[in-house]
Amino acid sequence: MLNFLTQGITKFFGTKSDRDVKEIMPYVEKTKAEFAKLQNLSNDELRQKVDSARERIKKHLESIDTESKNLKESIELNPEMDVDQQQVVFKKIDALKVERNKALEVVLLEVLPVVFASVKETARRFTENETVSVTATALDRELATRKEYIKIEGDQAIYSTTWSVTGNPIKWNMVHYDVQLIGGVALHQGKISEMATGEGKTLVATLPAFLNAIAEQGVHIVTVNDYLAKRDSEWMTPIFEFNGVTCDCIDKYQPNTPERKKAYLSGITYGTNNEFGFDYLRDNMTHTPEELVQREHHYAMVDEVDSVLVDDARTPLIISGPMSRTNDEELYMSLKPRVGKIVEAQKKIVNEYLNEARRLIAAGSKKEGGLALFRAHRGFPKSKPLIKFLSETGNKQLLQETESIYLAENQKLMPQADAPLFFTIEEKNNSIEMTDKGLDFITAEGEDTTFFIMPDLSIELNAIEINTEITEHDRILQKDAVIQDYSIKAERIHAVSQLLKAYTLFEKEVEYVIMDGKVMIV
Repeated sequence: MLNFLTQGITKFFGTKSDRDVKEIMPYVEKTKAEFAKLQNLSNDELRQKVDSARERIKKHLESIDTESKNLKESIELNPEMDVDQQQVVFKKIDALKVERNKALEVVLLEVLPVVFASVKETARRFTENETVSVTATALDRELATRKEYIKIEGDQAIYSTTWSVTGNPIKWNMVHYDVQLIGGVALHQGKISEMATGEGKTLVATLPAFLNAIAEQGVHIVTVNDYLAKRDSEWMTPIFEFNGVTCDCIDKYQPNTPERKKAYLSGITYGTNNEFGFDYLRDNMTHTPEELVQREHHYAMVDEVDSVLVDDARTPLIISGPMSRTNDEELYMSLKPRVGKIVEAQKKIVNEYLNEARRLIAAGSKKEGGLALFRAHRGFPKSKPLIKFLSETGNKQLLQETESIYLAENQKLMPQADAPLFFTIEEKNNSIEMTDKGLDFITAEGEDTTFFIMPDLSIELNAIEINTEITEHDRILQKDAVIQDYSIKAERIHAVSQLLKAYTLFEKEVEYVIMDGKVMIV
């Protein structure tokens, strides 16, 4: 009855996603209307559309910026102003900053259709032409000195639509579809945009990134690994540069270098969550403003948000002494034999359950056969004998029916199905979880039983905090030891997870690459 009622409400009012898309569609329609107007414009006139949007933003914020500037000058020009008076002025400046951000949101939504349309039109022209020429600006001339795909001939800047991405030449061939316009609006509004594989998340990001970049306060695009950060920045940069927005990637440069600081001053800055996080921590340890690397934070987009803000967020960022790069390699090499051993043991179990499924299904015992088949699938979904068996009539349907039983009631029966396995694989979201049996198997004999078990930071730190029998110095040392233990185990478990994925889910050079001795999931 409750399920029927829920379906009725959903049918009448729509899902939350449906309602969000409905609110977004007017912006999409306006963007498409603006896009139609741009197609007959010259390349210079197309650029002028973006310049006009920039001027509109500046004009909208002009009165607030002027008032804020005057307040700052009142402090600089009156060195004898007492502290209380300065505090009053600083509070006014902070209030104006809040007011400015609200005003900026209003004007960005006003210019969104023409800016999104300009980026889409740029993508279309890059797709349909070998080169795109415009009257050269000072930025074009500066970029041409270090970018091979930009040439200056007389007063013209000639952009090649083929350039190098991670060492391989690519020809731009993407134009934004409606679903990508929807995703772009959602991201600009600060919402999570969930997109299926192949729907072009990287291209979607160009729209809100560019829109917020023309406000000239900086945009961060956070990715899960440095391969993606470097690839995406190199791939998308010419589209941004053609319209007057610079782009760089912090992972290309060493920390605390002028090059990394310059990358942060770009209109759009790509990087990994760890590098952004550590730069933030290092900036909080500086003694002078000149030592700061990051600019003031304004707008950021996070790729694979569940991984970055949930999974990776479980591991605290800790600044410690220098560590050799070979430590990472040593970690993977030390764990590789264990992972190889558990994978072979899992394959053996999966083959046994697959054979059992064949026998039981052939004998007409579909319930028991379905469970055996489900266990084989949970243990190794990319097993070739399993895939072949599932291609036979009726077997895949039986697997799905069995799966629905174990997924029911908030997966109440799932532990029963997973108990015989060493680890379970969720192929849909490329995740692997070790079972208790697997943890016992992978932990070496005589080794600490918690070798692969993460401590509960909140409980352990709280226990130290309320302990009245230790000195403050010992309290700090104990807390540091707990955090260090957490960090080491988190890195160890992450390494095992990456190795398991490489062994069971991914094909080398397709879904993962080896960089600096580490498995990097693409």
